[in-house]
Amino acid sequence: MKAFHQDLKLGILGGGQLGRMLIQACTNFNIHTTVMDRDAGAPCAEVASAFRVGDITDFDTVYQFGKSMDMLTIEIENVNVDALRKLESEGVVVYPQPDIVAIIKDKRTQKQFYRDHGIPTADFVLVDGLADISKHLDFLPAFNKLGTGGYDGGGVQRLNGAGDLDKAFDAPGLLEKLVDFDCEVSVIAARNSKGEVSVFPAVECVFHPEHNLVDYLIAPSHVAPEIEEKAENIARQVVEAFGIVGLLAVEMFVTKDGEVLVNEVAPRPHNSGHQTINANVTSQYEQHLRAIFGLPLGSTAIMMPSAMVNLLGEAGYTGPAVYEGLDTLLRIDGASIFLYGKQQTRPHRKMGHITIVDNDITSLRAKVEQVKKAIRVIA
Repeated sequence: MKAFHQDLKLGILGGGQLGRMLIQACTNFNIHTTVMDRDAGAPCAEVASAFRVGDITDFDTVYQFGKSMDMLTIEIENVNVDALRKLESEGVVVYPQPDIVAIIKDKRTQKQFYRDHGIPTADFVLVDGLADISKHLDFLPAFNKLGTGGYDGGGVQRLNGAGDLDKAFDAPGLLEKLVDFDCEVSVIAARNSKGEVSVFPAVECVFHPEHNLVDYLIAPSHVAPEIEEKAENIARQVVEAFGIVGLLAVEMFVTKDGEVLVNEVAPRPHNSGHQTINANVTSQYEQHLRAIFGLPLGSTAIMMPSAMVNLLGEAGYTGPAVYEGLDTLLRIDGASIFLYGKQQTRPHRKMGHITIVDNDITSLRAKVEQVKKAIRVIA
């Protein structure tokens, strides 16, 4: 691997907001970044050292892109894994490793991995489609999840009984038993190419009641110290079981009887780690770079309690994005805004996020509500 100088070329597959924030960390290391995304107006387009328009799910496009890079990484799992495997076999460094991405990008193989490795997770059955789901009515209530293709809350339907079969997906997926949980937490773990592992403190995720994605999060979480320790140990178990190089966001349920169950993982920077830019010694984005380049992992310590509020496109508005209430938002002490550079808004699209820092947790939670009322994205 080349030393850190202007000629070192990192290829990033996917040009969304996660890539945009990763690039901002790359500038501190003087890493040349080349990003590929099918959208010419993707968030990374204006900040990458170089940007190419291309389909990251197409074998030839990914293969040709990767041949000129010193290293490849991803900011979304929906990539052509076969092309990454071929590049890896020809000596291109690819982190996270293609075989691991292949397991994780399909929720069916991901869940089976947990079962095979003794990792605690909700009970599930694999299904091939609607006819198969009909054979497992005694397993309901459960969540029907698509094996592939679901993202940001998509590809998930709650099925309470036979009357909900019209909501089910007629495609390969799984039924995941409904968990009676107290809260959801996320732990972002990192493993570098030398095998060193580090985890960020658990954060508490509060999901939007309708859109099945994170509304806001609080760090540190409110869970008892022994539960937090259990969650962080499980995250270590998962990252070591995969042997991944890079970041792994481990989303977990904390049940009402104190169990911790892995829900899903993401092999990349994650929505539940945005607050680390302001509130932790090392951000998740810098940690990802440290991991894939085999550098010592940074301290994950929390410098100040924090929150992150997702900024979504307002219902009823589609078109060029307009940010209403920015002045009000920025009068809130400790609030910082991160806009993703997306030109067009639509209902519930992630357009940015706001981080909040405060030494007092009660005050922090109050500011979350202030932030949610202060700003909205319209057209």
